This record gives sequence, structure tokens and C-alpha cells, in this order.
Amino acid sequence: MATSSSVSAAKGLVGVAVSSHGASSASYADCLALPSGLALSSLAGLSLSSAPSSRFLQQRRWSHQLRRRAAPARAAAVETVEAATAEALVEKSVNTIRFLAIDAVEKANSGHPGLPMGCAPMGHILYDDVMRYNPKNPYWFNRDRFVLSAGHGCMLQYALLHLAGYDSVKIEDIQQFRQWGSRTPGHPENFETPGVEVTTGPLGQGVANAVGLALAERHLAARFNKPDNEIVDHYTYVILGDGCQMEGIANEACSLAGHWGLGKLIAFYDDNHISIDGDTEIAFTEDVSARFEALGWHTIWVKNGNTGYTDIRAAIKDAKAIKDKPTLIKVTTTIGYGSPNKANSYSVHGSALGAKEVDATRQNLGWPYEPFHVPEDVKSHWSRHVPEGAALEAEWNAKFAVYENKYKEDAAELKAIISGEFPAGWEKALPIYTVESPADATRNLSQQNLNALVKVLPGLLGGSADLASSNMTLLKMFGDFQKGTPKEQNVRFGVREHGMGAICNGIALHSPGLLPYCATFFVFTDYMRAAMRISALCEAGVIYV
Repeated sequence: MATSSSVSAAKGLVGVAVSSHGASSASYADCLALPSGLALSSLAGLSLSSAPSSRFLQQRRWSHQLRRRAAPARAAAVETVEAATAEALVEKSVNTIRFLAIDAVEKANSGHPGLPMGCAPMGHILYDDVMRYNPKNPYWFNRDRFVLSAGHGCMLQYALLHLAGYDSVKIEDIQQFRQWGSRTPGHPENFETPGVEVTTGPLGQGVANAVGLALAERHLAARFNKPDNEIVDHYTYVILGDGCQMEGIANEACSLAGHWGLGKLIAFYDDNHISIDGDTEIAFTEDVSARFEALGWHTIWVKNGNTGYTDIRAAIKDAKAIKDKPTLIKVTTTIGYGSPNKANSYSVHGSALGAKEVDATRQNLGWPYEPFHVPEDVKSHWSRHVPEGAALEAEWNAKFAVYENKYKEDAAELKAIISGEFPAGWEKALPIYTVESPADATRNLSQQNLNALVKVLPGLLGGSADLASSNMTLLKMFGDFQKGTPKEQNVRFGVREHGMGAICNGIALHSPGLLPYCATFFVFTDYMRAAMRISALCEAGVIYV
């Protein structure tokens, strides 16, 4: 409470009637544009003198001291308001993603709305805050890669690509979700929808593809980066679900990722405890984080994946600080978040909500818009990614021009890997065999050809499922790709046929000029037949020996 003398002095200075009890007809905050939270009692300590002869100097001194106190308060108030506004826009943007998924699945009467509704926050943060990409050139080399391993939830990815400004996913495409000839089919297809890195659907293969993408980045960075120019520098992000975690291929690939120390691989585990048959407790009760720690991963747990935006951002920052391990971020979410009657149940996993539940969800989340509507402020917010993406690519192109001028041979090799163009006359490097050539085992002839080709094709690399000395697939002029020697081109996959094939798919789809091969005995190809099938479906040029 201000004293009578201090109030009296203040009254004469600012012309406001103030009683001895501190009440005023107009507050000091109103008169001086101060935050209203600045109490009058805080003026009492300003040591004002009531001597008329010094009133002008007193006024200046008092005004100066008042401004010093007011400035931080005003700044804090503005920052609080701006933060609240930004968070409200994020929430609106996240709900836009949710309802694009809900509306698309509802119109098609087919699909999986639950995952997009639960994973919308982490998807939003990745595409809006974290990832580096150019929507107008989905194939820019140094972009971050994203893989939706739980491919059934593809409306999450389609909604994100649409908001980010990719030409491949217009609103009309979202409205044609799961229709014949659509660019938004029921699972992500890399050759149908630019912006989709790999084809996913069979659970677990997507995260294995992501391991291949991260391996490619690590290998190329080791081969081509220089102390004064890190020309290869991007991350691989993946969202995988409980189903992916149950499939053995995920463990095969993630075991290798930990062994190789792929620090730029960050996986988000959508921990929602629901699969098609119900709660995962009926068949899946292991401690996933403990398993990944044993595999050599760094692990983080975000306990509130539904609204914990700050926690998700902090987890990504933490993950990026770990350079020598991949990171698993377990994000606990509610499948079908926002649906008042179907959230957290298997009924929202693989079928449309139904008209009544869609209306109930709109009311529950306060969404007054018609189907497929993107609010203007959300459009405006996301529109910046087009110019920002163009600027990122232009900056990298300028960086590469400097690199090319200084490191001509390395630049030529890297350009060949990026473009997929073979050097003129490459086939002349192949051995020539005639009927007079001595007989030899085909595996030996195969090794002769691999070792001839690697001299002229800079993107050739690969290995075997613990059978290199039997399959004869070693590249004799190179050592082993390992955590400490990532520039080498012999990849030791261990006894992991299925994981091996899927990792090679990821390598092949990283850059057109990467030519991965993998090898095993013919009878064991049955173990990786699913990965070979995806190679064909997604047009990945993997060589199977």
C-alpha cells in the first residue's frame, strides 16, 4: 500500500486523483500504458520529494524509474500473450491435421483415422518446426527424410505434405483418398506421391528403410564432407507403432542401427497400446525402451504426446545432442484423440468414425468448419515453408558450388550419386568371358564383376547376411562399413536377411546413384521375400545376389 505522502506527490505529477488508500479514478497503468499488474504500492519506494522547486526534476526522475520498472513487465506481458497466441495456432493447426484425416477416411469409408489423430502433434512439430525440406523440390538432396513406418496412418503424412505446400497433395487429392488412380492411396507410395520417401505398409519395414536412409547419410557424409564444408548433413525421422515394434524385422534393423551408431536417426514410437485386436496387453507387454537401450539406442519418454508440444520439442533437441547413437522417443498418445466415444479403442484403428462420431468429435475439439476446410490462419502459418524451403536449397547449392570448385573429383562422384547418371562407357569395365575362358563357379564370376564395377560406379556398396565369404560378395579394395569406419563400402548385415533387404531398399531410395546389393543363399531368400516384394513395388534398384 502506498503511503499518503507518496500518493500525494504522485497525484501532483500525473494529474490523477488518488486517495490516501491508493484508489484511483484512472490507474497509473492506464495513464502511462503500463501493464495493469504494476501495483501502486510499488511506487512507494521511489523516494519522491514534494518540494515544489524540484518538481520538474522529480517528475523526470520518477518517470525514468517508472519506465525502468515498466519495461520488463510490458515485455513479459507481450511475450506471454504472443506465446499463448502461438500455442493456440499450433493447436488449431494440429486439429486441422486431425480433421483432414477424419474427413478423408469418412468420405472414403475406409482407412485408419486413429493414428493421425493421435500422432498429429509430433507430425506437426516435425514438419513445421524441425525438418529441413523444399516443398517445391521434393528431391532436393540434402533434405531431411521422414518415414511413416506405420503406413496405415498415411493420412497423417498426406495432411502434412498438403499443409507444407507440396504440389503432389492438393486438397482435391485428399478428397480422393483411397480412390483408384489417386495420389493419396491407402498406404504411402514413394513413386505415386512426391514427398513420400519410401513405400510402407507391411509393418516394421519402414523403420528398417529408415535405417538404410540413415546409413546412406552417414556413409556419404564420411566420404564427402570436408573440415571446411560439410556438404552432406541431414536427419532421418521415422514414426513407428506397436505393430512395427512387434515385427521381428524392426528388431533386426534397429540392432544394426545401434551397432553402427547412426546418430542422425530419430525414431518416434507411437505408444498408444492399441492394435487391431484390442489392447496390446493381450500379446505385447515388454519394456520397449529397455530393449532399445540394450540395442545401443538413446531413449526418451514423452508421457503426454497428445498436448505436450514443449516436451516433444525438448525430446528432439535432446536427441540431436546425442551424436553417436540413434534415438528412440517413446511418445505416449491416445489413438483417436478427440473422439469422445471411440478414442483409446481398437474401433478407431482401422475404420471410419461414422457420421455421428465425426460430429461429436467436432464438438469435442471445438471444430466448427466444414469437411476438408483449412482455416486461413493455418494456411498463412504454413505458407512460409515454400520460400524457406527454396532458400534452404539455394543456400546448399551455393555451398556445393564452393565445394565443387575446391574438390572437383569428390564433387563429380557426389553429383553422380545424386543424379544417378552412370559415367560414359561404364560397361567397358566389365570382364569379358568367352567359351575359351576357364570354367569357374558363378559366385566367383559374380565377385569379379562386383569388384570391376565398383571402380567405375561410385554408389555401389553392399554385403551379405553373414555369408560374404561364401557368396563371394566382398569388395576387395574397401574395408567394412562400421561405426568407426563409415566411409567403407562392405556392409556386414549379420544373420538378418529380412532386415538386410529392407535396409537396402532405404539405401537405394536415398539417392538415385546409390546401388546397394545384398546376398544370401537362395533357400534363405524366403526370409526376406517381403522386402524383395517391396523392392519391386517401390521400384528400388536393389541387387539381390
